[in-house]
Amino acid sequence: MSISKKDLSQNSSQPGGVGGTVVLGFSGGLDTSYCVKYLSEEKGYEVHSIIVNTGGFTESELKDIEAHAIRLGVKTHTAIDAVKTYYDSIIKYLVFGNVLKNNTYPLSVSAERLSQALYIAEHAKKLSADAVAHGSTGAGNDQVRFDMIFHIMIPGVEIITPIRDLKLSREQEIEYLKGKGVEMNFAKAMYSINKGLWGTSVGGKETLSSLGILPEEAWPTQVSKSGTQQVKLEFEKGELRSVDDKKFSHPSEAIKYLQTISGP
Repeated sequence: MSISKKDLSQNSSQPGGVGGTVVLGFSGGLDTSYCVKYLSEEKGYEVHSIIVNTGGFTESELKDIEAHAIRLGVKTHTAIDAVKTYYDSIIKYLVFGNVLKNNTYPLSVSAERLSQALYIAEHAKKLSADAVAHGSTGAGNDQVRFDMIFHIMIPGVEIITPIRDLKLSREQEIEYLKGKGVEMNFAKAMYSINKGLWGTSVGGKETLSSLGILPEEAWPTQVSKSGTQQVKLEFEKGELRSVDDKKFSHPSEAIKYLQTISGP
């Protein structure tokens, strides 16, 4: 059975909704911040935001995101710690199989979206929501990943994608939010950052063509080290358990620790 992008988005709303209860996958970034204001103030929805942490957020960042969601006007905000289940259900098998797209590219964001979409769908079921929403644009594959899971897990629930349907640029979103009196780091919001346990991707105007190069300040981890460093990794039955003789109770904790060494 083949499913086209058109098939997957056929339940997506076009501009002009009628209100109700909507569960919004929320990261606190520009796209999902726009979605809160648009869905609540322009379309009359009661917005329930949910963030599914797959390894990209610290506790302080999650608290800041919750405060931001509340300031934007959500009815409720829920944070899900999915790091260990994300590793147990997906990442360890990518390690076992040395899975790389085109033998080069780690399946990081794509794997995260599957885990996140499943939790968002379960939250929509729990709240008996009329609709579910995400901030994907029409430019990449995230829209298909979210829509596909929602169609499977919560069939019949309306899928709303304001950024995609309205074909908005990041500049238009910023202008809209400023008009609503929203305060956030709009310079940082010019870039879409997806950070998780298995990788980080950054998108912006420079990545819309093959000629652009991201400026250093666009990256969430700045370069602060130079030279080389030897790191000792120990595995048990194919799973990372120790870094430089420091043992961890779960492989996801070892991976996060390794990032603190290699990221800079």
